[in-house]
Order: sequence, then structure tokens, then C-alpha cells
Amino acid sequence: MLEVRELSCGYGEMTVVHALDLEVAAGRTVALIGANGAGKTSTLMALAGHLSQHHGSIRLDGEPIDALPPMQRVARGIGWVPEGRRLFPDLSVRENLVVGGYVRPRPREAANIERVVALFPRIGERLDQRAGSLSGGEQQMVALGRALMAEPRLLLVDELSLGLMPKAVGQFYAALAQLKQSGLAILLVEQNTGHALRAADDVIVLESGACVWRGTAAEARAATDLLDAYLGLSGAPAPAR
Repeated sequence: MLEVRELSCGYGEMTVVHALDLEVAAGRTVALIGANGAGKTSTLMALAGHLSQHHGSIRLDGEPIDALPPMQRVARGIGWVPEGRRLFPDLSVRENLVVGGYVRPRPREAANIERVVALFPRIGERLDQRAGSLSGGEQQMVALGRALMAEPRLLLVDELSLGLMPKAVGQFYAALAQLKQSGLAILLVEQNTGHALRAADDVIVLESGACVWRGTAAEARAATDLLDAYLGLSGAPAPAR
């Protein structure tokens, strides 16, 4: 699915991610974890085409996408759920969803909205409501639903649980598990390491824009010295529920 080799990217001439390798296969979740400023969000932005790529290669299904602008990457099957949701607050929920599906034929719009509503029934009750009037959890549902409207095969998810109540966080991770079971590949950035390690199959730890550890989620959960060294006490996994 996704194959990244020696990726370096950044802002202007400043490089913030250095020679990163990663792979995400269909039906797998890979978590990027690390302290604030480690380069996690920058990596997702580069993959989505919103950040300058200085070196390396990005391939989707074996085909290079390095030169493609963001819209064409969406059309090729990359969905992005950005940190902070970035909805159009004055548009309705339905309009925000429609914007997300602009690369797909209009006749598929209704079916894709139904898919989002099936995943988040509460959105079905809010379709004609202004997105800016929703709660934080509801807005995150719309942000994730907007990405799904483009029928992605790879989903880039940035800080899914940020600012949400624990009950809502559980709903979102249940939704991600359901999407993964359907064959979707997921690259997850999550500040709450406990959530990330329970959701992921594989883990990459970043520090100062470079990979300092990689392995399975089970190996990461057992490596408490690793978590303390690169994430501090706040990075310790939350107890399983």
C-alpha cells in the first residue's frame, strides 16, 4: 500500500523530518509516536502533499506520488484527518461532507454520506446543522467522515483524541478498528501513547524528526524504558479497558 523511503521534509529550506522509512499495508494500523515537535504531524502533512518534500520517495501501490498535488493524492486514495479538524464552521455538516468527496463522482455522494452516518449515527441527526455549532466530539466525527467521503484506501489521522472526553475517544477508536477490518490502511499520530499502542499493529517512535525505534505494538508496550526515555512518564501506556 504505502511505502516511504528516506523521506526528508520541512518548511522552506528547514528540514524537520530526516530520512524516514515507513510502510503501511492494507488492513494495518501504524502509529507514529513521540514528544511534541518530534515531526509526527509534519510527516502526515508531507504524505498528504501539504509540506515540502526535500528528499526520498513516497509510493502508493508501487506508484510514485511525490510530484502529485494534494487533490490528486486524495483521488489516488489518501484521506487526511488533520489535527484541529479544520471544518468549514459556517457550512452545514452535509456541506462539509460533500466537500470531502469532491474527487468522486456525484452519484456516489449519497451512498458515501450513508456510510459516514452508519459509522457515526449522531451525524445523521446533525446533517443540516452548522458545523461550527457542534460539540468537539461531533466535529471530530465530521472531520473523519469528510475524509471517508473520498473513499480512501489509506487514512492519515492526526491527534484523534485531542480535547475529547474519554467516552468519545472510545467511540472513535472503535470506528478506526471497524475501518481497519474493512481493509483500510491507517497511519495514526496520537499524543496519548496508551491509545496509540492499543490501536496499532506497528509503531514508529520519532525524536527530533528521526526514527529512533520501530517494532510491533506488543514490543512497544513491553519496552517501558523506551517509552520513558523518549516520551517521559506521560507516555506510559494507559491501562487496558
